[in-house]
Amino acid sequence: MGGFFGVTSKRNAAFDVFFGTDYHSHLGTRRGGMAAWSPENGLQREIHNIENTPFRTKFEEDVLELKGPSCIGCISDTDPQPLLIRSHLGTYAVSMVGIIQNQEELTRRFLDATYGHFEAMGGGRVNQCELVAALINQQRTFEDGIRFAQEKIEGTVSLLILTDRGEIIAARDKMGRLPIIIGQDDQGYCVSFESFAFEKLGYREIRDLGPAEIVRVTADGCETIGAPGNRMKICTFLWTYYGYPNSRYEGSNVEVSRARNGRLMAQYDRTHDGIPDVDFVCGVPDSGVGHAIGYSNESGIDYARPFIKYTPTWPRSFMPHKQEIRNQVAKMKLIPVHELIEGKKLLFVDDSIVRGTQLAGTVDFLRNNGAKELHMRSACPPIMYGCKYLNFSRSTSEMELIARRTMKTLEGEEGFAHADEYVDGTTARGKAMREHICKTLRFDSLEYQTLDGTLSAIGIDKCKLCTYCWNGEE
Repeated sequence: MGGFFGVTSKRNAAFDVFFGTDYHSHLGTRRGGMAAWSPENGLQREIHNIENTPFRTKFEEDVLELKGPSCIGCISDTDPQPLLIRSHLGTYAVSMVGIIQNQEELTRRFLDATYGHFEAMGGGRVNQCELVAALINQQRTFEDGIRFAQEKIEGTVSLLILTDRGEIIAARDKMGRLPIIIGQDDQGYCVSFESFAFEKLGYREIRDLGPAEIVRVTADGCETIGAPGNRMKICTFLWTYYGYPNSRYEGSNVEVSRARNGRLMAQYDRTHDGIPDVDFVCGVPDSGVGHAIGYSNESGIDYARPFIKYTPTWPRSFMPHKQEIRNQVAKMKLIPVHELIEGKKLLFVDDSIVRGTQLAGTVDFLRNNGAKELHMRSACPPIMYGCKYLNFSRSTSEMELIARRTMKTLEGEEGFAHADEYVDGTTARGKAMREHICKTLRFDSLEYQTLDGTLSAIGIDKCKLCTYCWNGEE
């Protein structure tokens, strides 16, 4: 995924950006970058690989050298950034969050039309930030250029630009799938993906940018230079999985939403097949914990942590790029509390079940440590479609999704025509899918949160939420 943080102030902004960007480390572990501007030194920039060393460690020396009243920082799970670009718009630093699905097509069009060039990365691929800058630079102003880029790009792109005048230009993606929040203190303004990042630094929240809104931010104010659109489709997975528990998007807190989601799952179980007779309700850490606490509170069953996740080095196990490494990291992180596993009947709540690969390893781990029964609840519906708008899943094929794979196993290609029935646990097809996954992953029972339950737990207008990965609706 990735995230960014920027400050323009009447004091040196580098330290706030250093700490604010570090608070986005849960969103990516591949590259980190900072760029600062001062009247004396102009634009300065540092980028580091953070795959094996945290952002804070890599940049603790750089932050002493980067000086200026305006600064931006980013955590990237894709390409190195921010990039420094020189064009007719001036020299500027640019960072992005999102994904460009038609990157190759846009690259070819640009090269054919301009006879220009890009710096090539491995395999001839182009840095997405450089491609976005090339699109922006085809217009006369940043506003027009950003609008032009967003019209041409298939996918999702939110931008943070630091100009050679010390201004920050922030642009939320055209459908508002990702958040951008403005904060203010008595010295200036900040721009952030995560709300808690600036609250810890003494900024107070001013507002969320609207979808496609473009703002120019200085130490003296925040001016809209591109009006927001009327339609929003913010990613529901921010509350389900990606968002940090303290974060708030569109006024809805992540942890509060997850606890509400868990309560709704327990209510559903109670009115359908009944809440299983278990010793403990448990969360698959870390993002399943809030959901599980809600389920525990509603069901009246004690919450427990039968295993602890050791996370000083790998905060989230999907981060390594090779599946076998991700599997091994997931295995190494799980440390059992034998007294809470051996001979116990356990109900686990996970944020989602995507491929089922790591969950299978977790089940083996618990079975091998003597668990008597394992019941699984997913805090969202079965994932039926690979996301077209964000890179939250590294699946290269939709057949890697366990729900879709199960439909094909049970009914061949015909099963895809009945996806709605497979999602619904009260139908014959829905029950068959759950039974098959239970047998495959060695669960004693399995249920998913309904789509209505997922959306209700968030508590904002349902038409503003993107649900593509569950129902394929744009």
